[in-house]
Amino acid sequence: MNYSKLISSDIQYYIGQNINSDLNRLLLKKSPFPEVSMQQIVQQIKGKKTAEKKFPFLLKEAIVFPPNLNLEQASSQSTAEYKAQNLSGKSFLDLTCGFGIDAYFMSQNFAEVTLIEQNPELISIVENNWKILDRKASFINESLERFLENNQQRFDVIYLDPARRDLQNKKKFLLEDLSPNLLEIENSLSSISDKIIVKLSPLIDISYLISELKNITEIQIIAVRNEVKELLLIIDNQEKREKNKDVKIRCTNLESGEQEFSFNFNDEKSAKSEFSESLNFLYIPNNSILKAGAFNIISDKFGLKKLHPNSHFYTSEHKIENFTGRILQIEKIEAKDLNKGEKYNIVCKNYPLKPEEIRKKYKLTDGGNQYLIFTQSIKGKEILKSF
Repeated sequence: MNYSKLISSDIQYYIGQNINSDLNRLLLKKSPFPEVSMQQIVQQIKGKKTAEKKFPFLLKEAIVFPPNLNLEQASSQSTAEYKAQNLSGKSFLDLTCGFGIDAYFMSQNFAEVTLIEQNPELISIVENNWKILDRKASFINESLERFLENNQQRFDVIYLDPARRDLQNKKKFLLEDLSPNLLEIENSLSSISDKIIVKLSPLIDISYLISELKNITEIQIIAVRNEVKELLLIIDNQEKREKNKDVKIRCTNLESGEQEFSFNFNDEKSAKSEFSESLNFLYIPNNSILKAGAFNIISDKFGLKKLHPNSHFYTSEHKIENFTGRILQIEKIEAKDLNKGEKYNIVCKNYPLKPEEIRKKYKLTDGGNQYLIFTQSIKGKEILKSF
C-alpha cells in the first residue's frame, strides 16, 4: 500500500467527508483518486469508525488502519492503558506487535522499544503511525521464533499475545495449541528477561495455567463494562514461585467505577461461605470476579452470605458499600403477584427456566428500570424484585 498517497490531505479530507456514508454504496463507486482504490478508502473509514470506540487516540489525520481482522484482534485503548500501569525500565520487547496498541502504551516509560511482527504490511503500518505519533522504536519484520534464535540482548520486559485461532478460525485454549507454544519458549523468554507479560483468552482455565507454567506471580482478569476481555499472565523470574507458593489474582472491571478486587489463589480454597435466604440487599459480582472463581473469598472479604452453592448471588441485611459488582435492594415476591405486561429486566441464575421462558410464562415485557431475579437460596426457589 502506498501510504504517502493514502495519507495525503485530499484523500484524508475525502475520508472525513464520507465517514458516515453507506460503505456498501461507496464501494460501488469509482475512486476519485487513481493512485488509491475505493476498497482502500473504505477500509480507512472502517478503521476510523472502529477507533472512535476502541482507540480514540488514533483519530488523527495520516493514521493508517489495517484490515478488519487486525482491528478486531487489537486491544482497546482502555485495556492497553491499564496494562501500562507501573511499567518502566530501559528496554521493552513486544514479540507479537500486531497493530501495536498494547506496545504503544506499555512501552511509554522505556528508553528502548523493539517491536516484532511477521506480517510485513502490518509492521509497515505501525511504523508509519508511530512516526505520526512521534514515537520511536525498532521495527523488525520477522517471526518471533527467528528473532529468539538470533537475539543476544536482554530486555527489562517482554510482552506477547499468542495467536489463539488456527487456519480454520477455530479458537484454541490449551497452551500447546497457541502460536507460539508458551510451553516450548518459556525457558527462552526467561533467559533474556526477568519479567514476561502474556495476554491470553479469558476462556482459558486459571488452575491449568498455574499448574503448567513456571514462575507465574500474578494473573490479571480484565473486564470492560462487565465483559471479560482478556487474561494477563505476569511471569517474574526475580520472584521465582516456589512449589505451592501462591499466585495473586487481580480482578478489574474497567469503565465501571468499581474498585479492583484481588486475592491469593489458594485462599479461595480455604475460604468458607455462610448461606442464607435472601435478605434486604442482593449482590451480583462483576464478571471478572466470576471468571476468577472467587466464589467464597468474596463472601468472606465483604461479610456477605451466599444464597446457594451454585447461585453465586450474595445477600446482607444492611448495605455493604464498595462492593465490586451490582448492588440491588430487593424484596421477595410470589409468582402470583406478577402483573401481566409489566416491564422488567429478568435475571436467572441457578433456576430451571431461561429469561425468555419466564417472560412467556408470566406474560412479562422486557425493559424498564426494575429487575426480577429468579434464583435459588438454601430455602428453595425465590423470585426477587428490585426497587
